[in-house]
Amino acid sequence: MRIAIVSDIHGNLPALQAVVAHMRRYGVDQVVNLGDSLSGPLLPRETAEYLMEQGWPTLAGNHERQLLTQAPERMGLSDRYAYELLTPTVRDWLRSLPSTLQWSPDVLLCHGTPHSDVHYFLETLDGNALRLASAEEITQRLEGRQGPLGQLGPLDAASSPVIACGHTHVPRVVRAASGQLLVNPGSVGMPAYDDDVPVPHVVETGSPDARYATLECHAGQWFASLHTVPYDYHAMADLARSRGRLDWEYNLRTGYAVLP
Repeated sequence: MRIAIVSDIHGNLPALQAVVAHMRRYGVDQVVNLGDSLSGPLLPRETAEYLMEQGWPTLAGNHERQLLTQAPERMGLSDRYAYELLTPTVRDWLRSLPSTLQWSPDVLLCHGTPHSDVHYFLETLDGNALRLASAEEITQRLEGRQGPLGQLGPLDAASSPVIACGHTHVPRVVRAASGQLLVNPGSVGMPAYDDDVPVPHVVETGSPDARYATLECHAGQWFASLHTVPYDYHAMADLARSRGRLDWEYNLRTGYAVLP
């Protein structure tokens, strides 16, 4: 079986459709979605309706949690835009999504880490700069020793040979000290962003293309591949600009971000 992993679509339906077309040519048997599917100034309602039609196993990322729990006046611009367009049916669907999922005995799905939807798993902030997390840092996050922010509750991640995570938008495959395969497929719809939690920083891939990953198991061994898919990102950058989001326009058009 070939499993496709998507994450961090952020309402970018054309990017998702390009990824799905690539999956079909590549011979994917199952798709799983790690969350942060809607938030942003693009096409949140249309993306939700498309995902509901697919019926893929889908997680609630931190942005889904925020859409359901924060007062609109406290939301950031991206969450508020999505919130104002969601129908009751979409809201009910969001409420049904789990924050983590043991998809199979071998594969655990999470958004950030197995214990938090906002902590970075495979990257670490040093001041305002992002770097690859050390082996010890990854072990701490596997064990839930990173602190309370965005905590999801106790979860035993040690028994899963494969853990798929998203959140940082950075495509990466890491073999943990435990021997577990850790896979971040990157972002389908948002190749760069800026954030101010816990400190101002940017995350960027340097390419405007859509990203996803695939998993396969052969003779008891798991293999991962990262995929880069072109799509008409200029149309989505123009849409972001028309909605007053020049930051998103730049991120979508270039794959780079600038600190606000």
